[in-house]
Amino acid sequence: MKRFILAAVLLSGMTAGTAFATDVKAAQKIGYIDMQRAINTSETGKEAKEQLSARLKKYQDEINARQEELKRLKEELEKQGMLLAESARASKEKDYQQKLKEFQRFTKDAQEELQGKDEEFTRKILEGMEKVVQEFGKKNGYTFIFVKNENMLFADEKADLTDEVLKLFNSNRKK
Repeated sequence: MKRFILAAVLLSGMTAGTAFATDVKAAQKIGYIDMQRAINTSETGKEAKEQLSARLKKYQDEINARQEELKRLKEELEKQGMLLAESARASKEKDYQQKLKEFQRFTKDAQEELQGKDEEFTRKILEGMEKVVQEFGKKNGYTFIFVKNENMLFADEKADLTDEVLKLFNSNRKK
């Protein structure tokens, strides 16, 4: 009889525990944000992309002009190299090498500057997005909101909050 009572108590405890766990799971709201899409399609992200594109075009124009100048100097050096005096040829070659170094330095600096600006814009957008996601999650009773990434084996599209958060993010920006 003691075994029967013990088994009944254990069984009721397990059932209550399962019911409690089910209630907790049912009460949890979970969602995710496709952060890459949010960054690229937000108004701030589009503006940042336009600014970066404008800078890239400016740098590309400068790079093209410098490449043309280097090409012209090299052609001059090849055509006139044998006809020039040793000192004049050495001077032209030194000039070409100096311009080549400047070109390489310029392209490296431009690339670093563009990459830095991209990181700065992305960081600012992420900071703003994080605040909006936290506000959205608290306001709408979410237990978890994840960032969608390659480690997520499955994510139901119904849990995608990207569009809702984007609307809130874009409207907060206008305030």
